[in-house]
Amino acid sequence: MDPHGALFFCLCLLAAQVVLVETVSDLLNLMKHLEQPKGRGLSSRARYIHRLEQMLLNVSFSGHNLTLQTNSIQSLVFKLSCDFPGLSLSSATLTNVSQAWAPHAMQFPAELTKAACVTSQPAELRLICIYFFTAHLFQDDRNSSLLNNYVLGAQLDHRPVNNLQKPVNISFWHNQSLEGYTVSCVFWKEGASKHSWGAWSPEGCYTEQPSATQVLCHCNHLTYFAVLMQLSGDPVPTELQGPLEYISLVGCSISVVASLLTILLYAHSRKQSDSTTRIHMNLHGSVLLLNVTFLLSSQMALPTVPRPVCMVLAATLHYTLLSSLTWMAIEGFNLYLLLGRVYNAYIHRYLLKLCMLGWGFPALLVLLLLVVKSSVYGPWVISFSKSQENATGFQNVSMCWVRSPTIHSILVMGYGGLTSLFNLVVLAWALWILCRLRAREKALNPWAYRDTVMVLGLTVLLGTTWALAFFSFSVFLLPQLFLFTIFNSLYGFFLFLWFCSQKRYSDAEAKAGMEAVSSSQMTH
Repeated sequence: MDPHGALFFCLCLLAAQVVLVETVSDLLNLMKHLEQPKGRGLSSRARYIHRLEQMLLNVSFSGHNLTLQTNSIQSLVFKLSCDFPGLSLSSATLTNVSQAWAPHAMQFPAELTKAACVTSQPAELRLICIYFFTAHLFQDDRNSSLLNNYVLGAQLDHRPVNNLQKPVNISFWHNQSLEGYTVSCVFWKEGASKHSWGAWSPEGCYTEQPSATQVLCHCNHLTYFAVLMQLSGDPVPTELQGPLEYISLVGCSISVVASLLTILLYAHSRKQSDSTTRIHMNLHGSVLLLNVTFLLSSQMALPTVPRPVCMVLAATLHYTLLSSLTWMAIEGFNLYLLLGRVYNAYIHRYLLKLCMLGWGFPALLVLLLLVVKSSVYGPWVISFSKSQENATGFQNVSMCWVRSPTIHSILVMGYGGLTSLFNLVVLAWALWILCRLRAREKALNPWAYRDTVMVLGLTVLLGTTWALAFFSFSVFLLPQLFLFTIFNSLYGFFLFLWFCSQKRYSDAEAKAGMEAVSSSQMTH
């Protein structure tokens, strides 16, 4: 090689080293910049993280891998080929890993590069891993708690990786007690929230706990992963998922048919009804809507369904539940007027005011929530525990429902609790009046059957079975789940039976009255 060529080669080599040093320096500066919690707006978080990803995918370096590390962020870059055999990464084997960080690991299957190599044979593929040991860059609307505050991410080249047959395994070790928490593996779904640049979602991930100090995630795609910690009661075994879903499906379907039949029979009847019967029909209508929206809620929580559809259905389900509870309370109030004031109560436009309360007040609450913070509605995850040999796994089921624990506590459990308490008091008072009236009668036996039917009917009419929701703890959990599911999924059917018994009784009274009139006419 002539002197000029040698000099040119040395200059090129020196320039390449300078570019490499400058690029690595830029990467480290960007990683340090991301560590600063101040001044990180929603758009800037996503912009800086995407910039870091692009720089890692385009950085030039010698060898097969590059490791960069700051105080709370670690970036790894690997050069892969189409004959990729798989890759296992562990904090125990990585160099320059801080001992203060809890152990973690990621395992990538050989299938990872398969889709990228089917259409073409790229000379090189880049796999980047970015580990955030701080969660301030991934705060969702609910300010969710993450195990160790760790977010582990991975990306293959400039292409998405989805629907892997063999999942990516991500391990999180910890030294804290998870008693009272439900842990679930989630990924960061960008653009899934209006008030943040993303939201945590469990889609495509399965959660397992091989030991008391490890959470193992199996996910079929690449993105940013974490372990979500949610306060919960006692876990429900996954073996009960099928029976509970079957009971709910059958019971709600029967209630839908029964409520429709009741409304049709009422509409077909030509008799002029009183306000009490019309209140019954409004309760039937709200229960019908509640059962229909409940049956749709699990189907609309699928990943293929647009998020706004699930949000609207969740708001509708919440509205129909509040409306049903309100009409149950109205039934209790109307019963108080009938028994306590002995038919002397007259309220101007009584039914119209009750309709404004039963249909309008729940609508006002739900619309207010949608205006103030619509993200309270959406996919809600229900975790079922699955016992395995020396391990505990979790299977997640999603439905469109209230996502905010605060709103759920106030406008579901609190609202339902007040309604149940009010109706239980009214029921106890009505039974006391019934016993007092029967005590004046000398012959009680002929009234025993009718009184039993009356008590059961009032119990159903006032929705007191919904109070079972407050016994979901300790040894009551499993019996409560089945009793609550059976009684309340069949609530519309029980209302139908009450309607039939009342109709039979009124027809019998009308027939007896006609017979009495005809007999008196014959005697005269």
